[in-house]
Amino acid sequence: MTTTVLEPERRVRPRSELVLITLLTCQLMIVLDVTVMNVALPRIRTDLHFTPTGLSWVMDAYTLTFGGLLLLGGRAGDLFGRRRLFLAGIGLFTLASLAGGLAPTAGWLLASRVAQGIGGAMAGPNTLALLTTTFSEPARRIRVLALFSGMSSAGFAIGLIVGGLLTEWFGWRSVMFINVPFGVAIALLGMAVLPEAPRRAARLDLPGAVTATAGVATLVYGFISAAADGWGNTTTISALLAGGVLLSAFVALELRHEQPLLPLHLFTDRTRAAAYANMFLGPMAGMSMFFFVTEYLQEVRKMSALATGFAFLPTAILMFAMIRLVPRLLPRLGPKPLALTGTLSMAAGLALLTRLTDHSGYFPLLFVAMLFLGCGIGLAFSPLNVIIMSTVEPAEAGAAGGALQTVQQVGAALGLAILVTVFGTATRGATGSPAHILVGGITTAFGAAVVIAVLTVLVALTFPGRRQTR
Repeated sequence: MTTTVLEPERRVRPRSELVLITLLTCQLMIVLDVTVMNVALPRIRTDLHFTPTGLSWVMDAYTLTFGGLLLLGGRAGDLFGRRRLFLAGIGLFTLASLAGGLAPTAGWLLASRVAQGIGGAMAGPNTLALLTTTFSEPARRIRVLALFSGMSSAGFAIGLIVGGLLTEWFGWRSVMFINVPFGVAIALLGMAVLPEAPRRAARLDLPGAVTATAGVATLVYGFISAAADGWGNTTTISALLAGGVLLSAFVALELRHEQPLLPLHLFTDRTRAAAYANMFLGPMAGMSMFFFVTEYLQEVRKMSALATGFAFLPTAILMFAMIRLVPRLLPRLGPKPLALTGTLSMAAGLALLTRLTDHSGYFPLLFVAMLFLGCGIGLAFSPLNVIIMSTVEPAEAGAAGGALQTVQQVGAALGLAILVTVFGTATRGATGSPAHILVGGITTAFGAAVVIAVLTVLVALTFPGRRQTR
């Protein structure tokens, strides 16, 4: 299909190191926002008078909006300019963070979280697309995609540490305000150094945008409802059915559209499709660890928010270590050995967590499990970004990146819903002390997570030992 260029590309050679710093900082800020609020929730509830059920929407308002709009944000960048969408998204995210920090009421804060989700969905997929198209030399691209993956994974652990520090020292509003100087710096650097993409004559797939956005958002809402109220709840069932119908309609529309929101041929390559599958299954198994270990440390071990955050430091350190290791090993070994080692390590860490008791100390069990999980998540996810993003056409990088982040987001939401349901079933009717019941539910949930992690190992077995990237 031929696309008409309406205005010439600006011939400015990007300053690659500044481009890399700008885009990776943006990704870290967006990922941090998913977890940095967790530790601050008790103080937010007291200050803004949230009800216990209403408090969950501080997280869910961001998750729903961000997850529902990722596909649209990625494809809009392909069609109308990635730099333009990236800068607009960062601007909105920064302003929404400022508004959230100033929030006088619960409703104000929730509206700010929705706006943050919209801004994140505009910037996130285009961050990945800009990295892929700016760094086109294969070895260099492998390195920056591994850095991106490591930054994304480590951000979950770092968010708990940063959230604990800020909440303990400066109050919950600082968790929102911290985005403002970073957002301003990213926007200014982005305007100065990011390459200008050509504007293309294009027509956005509006029916696809509506069905995809509504379908993903409804599905994520169904998972959230399942985690809170169970799989048999009427709202849960209705949301999941509606999400399934909307996504089925989306697929039917994409098959017929000349410029689809999500080019379905992205999934015709067997290895790329397997990478998407593990980008879905991996967060299902691994990311719930942050939720359940936080519960264990604060409710059973009675650790403070600050100490809980620092308990995840071994995981964060190992993830960052993988950032340096993966780019060197991937060209030599290919994705299969790294993905297999990573998924096996993640499964081993989760298996260790099934051995927790209400008397377990941090050393050695939790510490060793954190090391296995840090190594595993860092190794398992980095090759997936490279497999997916290094083999797509530049014109479809935004769509591929949006799909990648969408399956990751939906996988994490579905995994948490499944494992919280397992936890609830295990604790319902259990006898013993509250700590004993809680730990029993947590270890049962980790047992289910091990099963999902084994599936990631099986998928990793299908990867080629070596893969030539463009």
